[in-house]
Amino acid sequence: MAEPNFKNRTLYHGDNLKFLRGMNSETVALIATDPPFNKNRDFHATPDSLAAGAKFQDRWSWERDIHQDWVDQITDDYPRLMEAIESARFAHSDGMGAFMCFMAVRLLEMHRVLKPTGSIYLHFDSTASHYVKAVMDAIFGWRNFRNEIVWLYKTGGVSKRWFGRKHDTLLFYSKSSKYVFNPQKEKSYLSHKYGFSNIEIHQDKQGYFTMVTMRDVWDIPALRGNQPEATGFPTQKPLTLYERIIKASSNNDDMVLDPFCGCATTPVAAERLGRQWVGIDIWDKAHEVVVDRLKNEVGLFGEVHYDTELPTRTDDAQPAAPFLRVKQRHEPPGPKMSRAEMYAHLLEQHGARCQGCYRDFDDPRYLQLDHNVPRSDGGLNHISNRVLLCGPCNRLKSNIYTLSGLRRENKKLGYMSKDLL
Repeated sequence: MAEPNFKNRTLYHGDNLKFLRGMNSETVALIATDPPFNKNRDFHATPDSLAAGAKFQDRWSWERDIHQDWVDQITDDYPRLMEAIESARFAHSDGMGAFMCFMAVRLLEMHRVLKPTGSIYLHFDSTASHYVKAVMDAIFGWRNFRNEIVWLYKTGGVSKRWFGRKHDTLLFYSKSSKYVFNPQKEKSYLSHKYGFSNIEIHQDKQGYFTMVTMRDVWDIPALRGNQPEATGFPTQKPLTLYERIIKASSNNDDMVLDPFCGCATTPVAAERLGRQWVGIDIWDKAHEVVVDRLKNEVGLFGEVHYDTELPTRTDDAQPAAPFLRVKQRHEPPGPKMSRAEMYAHLLEQHGARCQGCYRDFDDPRYLQLDHNVPRSDGGLNHISNRVLLCGPCNRLKSNIYTLSGLRRENKKLGYMSKDLL
């Protein structure tokens, strides 16, 4: 297991993807984070608050926000993940697909930096949580899904057209079947004091209660603007919520990461509970808020490492999500072609002809870019290992056959173009 190449109490400033890619693998015990929700809204902090000036645009566009190299990487190396992204794009909108792609490339790195015993909690509301869960299943594996936690809160605002929307969702996944978990207790109120045996009964202003193992619905009041911890940050969450996460899924002195650090709720909660922490945020004033909150709420003075330089990896630089990883071979030197450039090159060489069954197509959109030697067998993403196949040939080939094997199977099944027989 690699050593961390970053210090405790570090806040990185910039795009979290770059910093995540620079962190050593398996160095973080817990990720607790509150990403954007794809609310299609602009958020602004309360004027004259600690977070004055904080704002972000929670709107997403496939054309504006998605880099082609993200799409190429996921399509070639993580096809199951691309299917989850495309399902969000087609079922909801291009904007939802773009948000899923934005999250996916970052979640791949979060999976990599987690220790084998580590866990992740992603905070969403109903806007995108069900699409994110499909992405998480593809990256972490559905067997490592642990809980969909409902954070129930009571705030103003109701509707005459639907039930009041008064909860958020926390998706809790572990990296493996062996993970840190400390069961928590909560109060369970009783209808009367007597008639119970072998349990300890207590009383408070609300009545008689006993302590039971915590369930997956958490009734925690939402943050109010007049509370001491409130910064005015537009999407700030209560410390109580994140303290509960950190208590349950980490131990003393463990490293906790928040890649969307925002108003510092996770660092403050981690510091209060004796954990180490590292945060990342793109907001210019995040450092000031982190330092002020740690000083005012924890009594920590001048010990935050603020850094804009990327950490340098000292591990083996393994790619994200090893269980999805294909066999690695070095590609030949020279310029790297995008999928679109490879498609155009092969079309120019062979025309609109499937190289698996030799059928010609009037419309080249019927052809799909695939590998000759499958990626699962170490095939390269290089142009030298690329072919254009029709949909049926692509499905038949899957990750089983090489191109020559596909042609033999097509011939045996009678699928080859009759012009060549």
